[in-house]
Amino acid sequence: MRKTWGLKDRFEAMRRALVWAAEIGLFAISGVVAFLLRFDLSLPSAYRIYLAYALPIWILVKIAVFHVAKLDRGLWRYLSVGDLSRIAYGNLTASVVSCILIKVIAPRGFPRSIYILDLMICFLATSGLRLILRLMLEVTSNARSTKGVEKTTLIYGAGDAGITLLREIRNNPRLSYRVLGFLDDRPDKKGLRLAGAPVLGGGDQAESLVTRHNVETILIAIPSASGVEMTRILELCHKAGVECKTVPGLAEVIEGSGLASQIREVAVEDLLGRTPVRLEEDQIRGTLEGKVVLVTGAAGSIGSELCRQIARFHPAGIVGFEIAESPLFEIDREMRQMFPQVPFHPEIGSIQNRARLDDVLRQHKPSVVYHAAAYKHVPLMEAHVFEAIENNVFGTYNVAVAAAEHGVEHFVMISSDKAVRPTNIMGTTKRVAELVLLALQNGCTKYVAVRFGNVLGSSGSVIPIFKKQIAAGGPITVTHPEMRRFFMTIPEACQLVLQASAIGKGGQICVLDMGQPVKIVDLARNLILLSGLKPDEDIKIEFTGMRPGEKLYEELSTLLEDTVPTEHEKIRIFIGDGMLERDIQGWLDSLHEICETRDTGRLVVALKEIVLDYSPSTHLLKRVIKARDRAVAVASD
Repeated sequence: MRKTWGLKDRFEAMRRALVWAAEIGLFAISGVVAFLLRFDLSLPSAYRIYLAYALPIWILVKIAVFHVAKLDRGLWRYLSVGDLSRIAYGNLTASVVSCILIKVIAPRGFPRSIYILDLMICFLATSGLRLILRLMLEVTSNARSTKGVEKTTLIYGAGDAGITLLREIRNNPRLSYRVLGFLDDRPDKKGLRLAGAPVLGGGDQAESLVTRHNVETILIAIPSASGVEMTRILELCHKAGVECKTVPGLAEVIEGSGLASQIREVAVEDLLGRTPVRLEEDQIRGTLEGKVVLVTGAAGSIGSELCRQIARFHPAGIVGFEIAESPLFEIDREMRQMFPQVPFHPEIGSIQNRARLDDVLRQHKPSVVYHAAAYKHVPLMEAHVFEAIENNVFGTYNVAVAAAEHGVEHFVMISSDKAVRPTNIMGTTKRVAELVLLALQNGCTKYVAVRFGNVLGSSGSVIPIFKKQIAAGGPITVTHPEMRRFFMTIPEACQLVLQASAIGKGGQICVLDMGQPVKIVDLARNLILLSGLKPDEDIKIEFTGMRPGEKLYEELSTLLEDTVPTEHEKIRIFIGDGMLERDIQGWLDSLHEICETRDTGRLVVALKEIVLDYSPSTHLLKRVIKARDRAVAVASD
């Protein structure tokens, strides 16, 4: 190891010595050329004394200024406009200082125009040498890169990201792309040359350009593109019969190692066009840092991502409470590997078991609880109404009351957009759970519920189902052509949950801004396109009819009518009415009794009385009528 570092040190010393030799030579040549130009290339003998005084002053001052400004430290192959500005300021400073010294030291009569000539010549020489070296390195790099097999490529987007991507591809011989030029939808850019590559046309010309130049790949370099724009670009690339990839947004670039190295396949998340979440990290850190945090449902899609996000804020420990043994084992292994500095405590148990909850809370003494455990599948819960009540309502009540008794400071429940004007049991149980939290708010533990819609890739999302159907050759099944849902990514949802928990003052329901609802059939078509197939040709889309408890449009709250803004632009507070604790306790006792007797009719009536805007599904009402008719028939016998 010592030998290796010694060679590196010697190489660096040699490189810097060559740099300084070149710089000093340029300083000297600039001074001499300035005198020669001033006197028409013939320096009179009377003025040679001025050159003898000026030359050492220029060289020494410029050496000192360039060293202080660290103009000798940069790699010339990465010369930029900023570097040229620094070289200009360095030369100007050196010329001013040299002018003062020459006036003091040299004899009177020094030609003043030489100061300007020396400044101009020295700037052109020092910046020109760097520019020439950069061009030579780029040419040799391009020559090396053309030896391998390369894909003929167009870059879609002639903006900053596209130009940056082009430069990285040229500078990295390992990237197997040969860029012919740019595609850009702005008409004023057509025909321009950017970084030496032409703008060949817009996206609508992609098909003809691909055919004419045998293009194999289109790299999409528009990180700010909306979901609609990305969908259009994807369709144009697919129509042209060429594969397309994209580059990430700024956040992904910062976390990675450059733009070109993060070229990836277009993902369904890109088609949503959601802007990156702005987090008030200091606020979140104040809630989590140095504290024990408990997450129920810790092995689920939302719960596991919450654990990952929480670990970034250096808690004293994370307690993962989960009933599913194998998924809990997996998240335990992942957390220990990814965040070895954060203690992770896997705890098996059910939120319906109050004694087990007390054991875990007593042992770990958490300050914050994120309650993500719930039954979430709408059609399944329509068929298992009592299990939905026992888990989503009584389980939430158990965790919330236990949290208060064990001194938890913050309690955050993951709710759902289906709690708004619910038409199914799952949404209704979530609304009842919200009312329970509002009723329990007593000034000690701060109870907050957070509502949001579907998350891409979660266990309840349509995306995994669609992908399996595409892999099997189709068809993709969609319930209704007008079915729409709100979507966000799992990391974004969890980040906003953390932010909402820091904003919430207790006794509040936070509503996340989900953007615009997406038609499920459009999502299916885009997934087929992303798979390199054609909708309705390679993969059929079939409409199967709405399932029990579903509605065409989900609501988050009639967002602007029933909510007020917070300090975060993507989080609002729901201002609906709550209930008194004694009232909710009476309803919970009634629900307990109904669940014990398994009376579906009474359950629907009770839920309707608690959640006034609950509209039971036709499927459930038919079950109630059948059960009543059966009971009447038995009684008549």
